[in-house]
Amino acid sequence: MTAAPPRPRDIVIVGASLAGVRAAETLRAEGFTGRLTLVGNERLTPYDRPPLSKGFLTAEHDPPATRLPVSDELRARWLLGRTAVALDLRDRAVTFSDGARLRYDGLVIATGATARPSAGPPAPSSGVFTLRGHDDATRLRGALARGRSLLVVGAGFLGGEIAAAGRARGLDVTLVETGAAPLERVVGPEVGAFVGMLHREAGIDLRTDTAVTEFRTTADGSLSGGRLTDGTEVTADAAVLALGALPATDWLSDSGLRTEGGVHCDTRLRALALDGTPVPDVVVAGDVARAPQPLADGTPMALGHWTNAVDQAVTAARTLLRGADSPAFDEVPSFWSDLHGVRIRSVGLPAVADTVKVHEIDASTRRLEASYHRAGRLVGALTIGRTSRLAAYQRSLAEASRAHHRAV
Repeated sequence: MTAAPPRPRDIVIVGASLAGVRAAETLRAEGFTGRLTLVGNERLTPYDRPPLSKGFLTAEHDPPATRLPVSDELRARWLLGRTAVALDLRDRAVTFSDGARLRYDGLVIATGATARPSAGPPAPSSGVFTLRGHDDATRLRGALARGRSLLVVGAGFLGGEIAAAGRARGLDVTLVETGAAPLERVVGPEVGAFVGMLHREAGIDLRTDTAVTEFRTTADGSLSGGRLTDGTEVTADAAVLALGALPATDWLSDSGLRTEGGVHCDTRLRALALDGTPVPDVVVAGDVARAPQPLADGTPMALGHWTNAVDQAVTAARTLLRGADSPAFDEVPSFWSDLHGVRIRSVGLPAVADTVKVHEIDASTRRLEASYHRAGRLVGALTIGRTSRLAAYQRSLAEASRAHHRAV
């Protein structure tokens, strides 16, 4: 066993997010007694994001609280409303938009992701939304309360949840998807068709194999609807672009780190320099991390899952304190979504599968179970209304993940 590196005295966490807060908590739990600074580009204290596309949008009156509990034992300095614009690895310093610089001995990058912009038609100045943060959700919630019709562009998990929220608020909802079924590229055609059935049964006008070519406006510039590639027009006084997310790496463009598709890191979540070597005093966690995935044969991937942010934050914090003696990250990704009264749960990496096996599919009871395989090996599972069946899959996937690390 190699000697542990000297413990840092001054740790900076850029990203006052779920991953950032969990990293801070782990650092204190692991015995770090130095100065701990959390930096966030929002002025809000840390909050939980999953409710923003669920209960926060559907609440008739007071939306549910989303604030993350933060213990006084954290003993952290908070710099909120501060935007990091550059990282200097040589001087170990983060630069902010106002020109100020903050030095560190250890750095956690947890800046999350931003909404993927549309490559389609220009959007009008009002009435078209994206959803990533609390302010986004507040504006969208106001539009749903006032609106009569909603257009959602993109039928992934986020788009599906927003469409379901709009329908629960009583709006006429059109959901537009370029693929043949919602989520087809991620979970396969059978499961995608099942999710499409759930949307249509809820009264959502699901349009597949099409895209928005033009947003239509009224004389005063307000949104009135959109035209689709098949030539049809849909009515909407609010629209949401739910086209996925991009890891927030712009501020690292000249840092010397590998940042294409996220901040690349090794199995212990140490950030990688352009030459592929790990930077020992910089770790990464959450949506911004592009980490090797054991279930995908070590392929680097960025995963925007709640559990992934929590699990990576723990590993990243331990690595910052223990260096190469820290255990490799081998947690199995998991995800959940609520749609129209049923819960969708997945474990592993269904998106990397080359074969999907559907073990149960029952439209009348709205239940489904599918497993996902790559070169004959289990890489994921998904259930709808059958959450209890995931435990066995979870155990098998965890062992496969550990076996991959033992082999390499």
